[in-house]
Amino acid sequence: MEETGLEKLEGKLGKWLVISIPYAWLMLFFLVPFFIVFKISLSHVAVSIPPYAPVFDWSAGWDGFKEAFSELSFENYVWLIEDDLYWRSYLSSVTIAAVSTFITLLVGYPIAYGMARSPKSWRPTLLMLVILPFWTSFLIRVYAWIGILKNEGLLNQLLLWVGVIDQPLSILNTNTAVYIGIVYSYLPFLVLPLYASLEKLDESLLEAAQDLGCPPWKAFWTITFPLSIPGVIAGCFLVFIPAVGEFVIPDLLGGSQTLMIGKTLWLEFFNNRDWPVSSAVAVVLLLILVIPIVLFQRQQQKASEKAA
Repeated sequence: MEETGLEKLEGKLGKWLVISIPYAWLMLFFLVPFFIVFKISLSHVAVSIPPYAPVFDWSAGWDGFKEAFSELSFENYVWLIEDDLYWRSYLSSVTIAAVSTFITLLVGYPIAYGMARSPKSWRPTLLMLVILPFWTSFLIRVYAWIGILKNEGLLNQLLLWVGVIDQPLSILNTNTAVYIGIVYSYLPFLVLPLYASLEKLDESLLEAAQDLGCPPWKAFWTITFPLSIPGVIAGCFLVFIPAVGEFVIPDLLGGSQTLMIGKTLWLEFFNNRDWPVSSAVAVVLLLILVIPIVLFQRQQQKASEKAA
């Protein structure tokens, strides 16, 4: 039975409505704030409230806009290149986030795998235990690690009592403490998508491999792990992206030598009150995160189209 013109129009309108909702959400909560921050990054510092002089004055009309555009300067972005503090902060943030993501994957994969292979009656309880830390404030959980990692903290007291060490370990105010804080805080973000991917795995594939004489470790690397890669990628993105711009953990657990762009951005914005430079820092950080993700998604889309 062929569709009428009205039914085709209704189908197109329905598809357009479904597609337009996420695009409208993206426009409202991503693109609009991005352009506002980008506009501030092109401004000049001023002793005023807010502490910057806008380059584009919309009240001056089209002539004022053309004049401002002809005199447009990217001096704040040039400053980010000239001052090594900023590029070292970017590099340090990406390094710390990448190492933390890798450690989180090493810790989270066995947890997700164990949850996926546990009896079905246990899985809701195990999921609740993974989500349980979210019932407590993020700030309180980070502060708790100060009490655990400091020289007279619980960890050092335990190690001294057991006899593993003779002197307290200096963990707090180091990059090691930052790694511990990030891995602990973002572990559920990796476990949950990875568990969802592993839980859907067809166990008959593993049974067939076992019947064909495949050892368990080889079956894991040839069947289980490749099929769980979408969950691995999703979980790593959910950990890496917020970890790059993390501020609370390096500020509370890291030392004065801990360089992360979130901490540098906060100092520029609140201590130096240099809104244009801090906005430029935020724009560059966003581009560093968004561009690789967009390129990766395009590559995945092309791969899926070729496979189809």
